[in-house]
Amino acid sequence: MRNNIKGDIFGGITASVVALPLALAFGVQSGMGAIAGLYGAIAVGFFAALLGGTKTQVSGPTGPMTVVSAAIIAGEIEIYGSLDAAIGTIVATFVLAGFLMVLMGFSRIGQYIRYMPYPVISGFMSGIGMIIIIMQIFPFFGLSSPSNIIDIFSQLGSLAQGINNEAVFLALATIAIIYTFPKVTKVVPSALVALIGLTLLSGFLGLNVPIIGDIPKGLPDVHIDTLLSMDWHHPMVMIIPALTLASLGAIDSLLTSVVADNMTKTQHDSNKELIGQGVGNMFAGIIGGLPGAGATMRTVVNINAGGTTPLSGMIHSVGLLVILLGAGMYAKLIPLPVLSGILITVGIGIIDYKGIRHILRVPRADAVVMVIVLVLTVFVNLLQAVAIGLVLAAMLFMKQMGDVAESKAMSSSLHDFDDQYLEEDEKILPDHIKKQIYIQHFDGPIFFGFTAHFKQMMRALPEVSVVIFRMKSVPSIDQSGMYALEDAILELQSKGITVFISGMQKQPRAMLQNINLIPNLVSENHIFSHFKEAIQALENTDVKSETFDTKQRKILWRY
Repeated sequence: MRNNIKGDIFGGITASVVALPLALAFGVQSGMGAIAGLYGAIAVGFFAALLGGTKTQVSGPTGPMTVVSAAIIAGEIEIYGSLDAAIGTIVATFVLAGFLMVLMGFSRIGQYIRYMPYPVISGFMSGIGMIIIIMQIFPFFGLSSPSNIIDIFSQLGSLAQGINNEAVFLALATIAIIYTFPKVTKVVPSALVALIGLTLLSGFLGLNVPIIGDIPKGLPDVHIDTLLSMDWHHPMVMIIPALTLASLGAIDSLLTSVVADNMTKTQHDSNKELIGQGVGNMFAGIIGGLPGAGATMRTVVNINAGGTTPLSGMIHSVGLLVILLGAGMYAKLIPLPVLSGILITVGIGIIDYKGIRHILRVPRADAVVMVIVLVLTVFVNLLQAVAIGLVLAAMLFMKQMGDVAESKAMSSSLHDFDDQYLEEDEKILPDHIKKQIYIQHFDGPIFFGFTAHFKQMMRALPEVSVVIFRMKSVPSIDQSGMYALEDAILELQSKGITVFISGMQKQPRAMLQNINLIPNLVSENHIFSHFKEAIQALENTDVKSETFDTKQRKILWRY
C-alpha cells in the first residue's frame, strides 16, 4: 500500500510538470487566455480521476478539445463582439457539454465507442494535428493569427511584411529543445525546459516578442451568476457545439483509456469514465476553464512514473493548483512564440504517421475514408467529419459483406475435403501437443466491429507455447483488423509465445504482406496452407518465438 501511495505521488507530480506548458499553450490557442487552460487542467484532472473509470488516467485540455473550443469561442466572440460579452454563452456551452457526457455515461453509450473504425480515428487525429500546426503559423512568426483555417491560408501573403525574427528564433529554439533534450536526459520534460529556459533567455536579452501578459492571480471566479442570467431563447446556439465537444471528449477519453489498459493490463469502465469526464468538464466550465479529456501522453507519463490509482490523477491537479498560486506572476512573461513551438510539436505528435504511411497498402475503401475524414476535419467541421466517416465505413462494410455472401453462394456446391474433418482433427491431437497450443478460430471477416472482442479473447489466453490462428474462413481483413492482429501478435511474442497461421486466403495474406506483418512478425515458415501442416511442424521442430523490435511500433499519441 505504501509503495502504491509513493508511486501515485511521484506519478501525479511528474504528470503535473508535463501538463503545465501544455495547459498554458492550449489556453492561449483557445482565445480565452493561458489561465483558462490551467483552470481546465485542474478541474477536469481532479474530478475525472475522482469519479472516472480508468484508474491511471490523467485528464485535462487536449489538442482535439482545444481546437473545437477555439472554434466555439471565436464564433461566440464574432456574434457578441468581445470575449467579455460572450463569456456567458461560452461557459454555458462548456457546462452543457459536460452534462451531455454525464448523460452518455448513465445511458451506457460508452461501450459503443470501441466500434469506431481505425480509418475514421486516423483521419480525425491527423486532421487535428494539422489544424494545430496551421493555427501556429502566424504566432511562429510573432504575429496574431486569424481565427479560422480558411482565413489563415488567404492571409499567408501578408506574412512577409511583419516577420519578427526574434520570435522565429524562440520558436525554432523551442522545437529544437523539445526534440533534442530527451537525448540528454528524460528526467525533466523537454517542453518544461524550453518553457523556463527560453523565457529566462528572452527576459535577459530583452527580446521584443509578444508575451502572455497579465493573468488572474489566486483562485478562479465561479460563474454561477453568469449561467443563471443566460438568455436561453436560442438554445441551438449552445446545443450543437456542446454536442460536438461531448462526442469528441468521449472518443478522446476512451481511446486514452484503451492505451492505459494495454499498459497496466487492466480493464476500464467506459460508462463510469464518461461520467467522471462529464463532471470534470462541468466544473471546468463553471470556473472559466477549457474543456478537457483523457490525455494520452500525460497518462503514459503517470503510469511510467509509478501511478497506479486515481490518487495520482488528483495529485496532478493539486500540483497544478500549487503552481497557479505560487508562480502566476511569472507566467505572464512567457513568450507566445515559445508556446507556439510547443504546440507545433504537439500537432506533429498527434498525426497518425502509420496510417498515412500505409495509405497505399491498406484496402482502398479504408484509405478513401481516412482521406475524406482528414480533409473534412481540417476544412469543414470535426463532428461532421467523424459522422460522415462512420457512415462511409458502414456503407463500404455492408457492400463488402454483400460481396462475401455472393461469393459463398457461388462456392457452396464445392466439396472441401480439407475442412470436412476439421473438428475431429483437433480432437485427436496428442496430449503433449494439446497442452502447449491454443487454437483461435476466425469464422468471418476480421473488421473494425470485431477487433474489441478479439482483444478481449487474447487477454484471456491460457498459458501456452504456441497460438494457431485458423483463418480458412476469413475472406477479408480491414485496416482495423490488420492492426488488431498486429497488436495481438506483438503481445503474444513478448510473452515468448509463437504464432502460427493456417489456411489464409488471398486478400488477408496480401494485406498483411503490404504492412510487412508477413514476414517481419510472422515468418513464412510459420504460415501453412492447412492445419495439419502446422501440427506436423510443431511435432517435428523445436519452435521458437520470432524476435521483433518493439521500438518500430508507433502509438497514436494524443496530447
